[in-house]
Amino acid sequence: MPDHRLLHTRLAALGFAVGLLWSLVLLPPPAVHAVPMVNDPKGFNGILWGARLDDRPELSLINTARRIKEYDLRKGPLTLGKAAVEMMRLSTVDDKFARVTIHYRGQSTHAQILAHLQAQYGPLDRTPGQTMRGFNQQFNWRGADTDINMTYEAVGERGFLFIESILLAPSFTESIHE
Repeated sequence: MPDHRLLHTRLAALGFAVGLLWSLVLLPPPAVHAVPMVNDPKGFNGILWGARLDDRPELSLINTARRIKEYDLRKGPLTLGKAAVEMMRLSTVDDKFARVTIHYRGQSTHAQILAHLQAQYGPLDRTPGQTMRGFNQQFNWRGADTDINMTYEAVGERGFLFIESILLAPSFTESIHE
């Protein structure tokens, strides 16, 4: 094959690869269907969104950034419902309670937490097309004041749960860009 044909073939293949990559990058991610929340807690464990956490004796300040502070519970074991979790971190932005981050491990713990969330905040949408099984599962409940987002990675059996104030959560993103 003469050099110009080989060059043309390679350029065409490169163009196809670049076009494929851009199409994957520009496609929107699969939509996560939020279940309407039956019982909005307006906070977490009796602490309302917007409350100050620095004077709560059950919490220990573990990290401070410009506008964000993170607190851990002083006593364990950490539980959500009846499920033991690895980490439960409460965060403030501008000294206002805005988010809880929970990490857990194991399929049985995931099932317990999922059952607890459905009992508290409403059953999941089980219409065809919703992700209930698979390598990565994502569930979302949305109330007037609270958003709950749960992600479970079957590989590694890791779960992440974010419970946050709908009003204050955008301030986390704003603080990163300052």
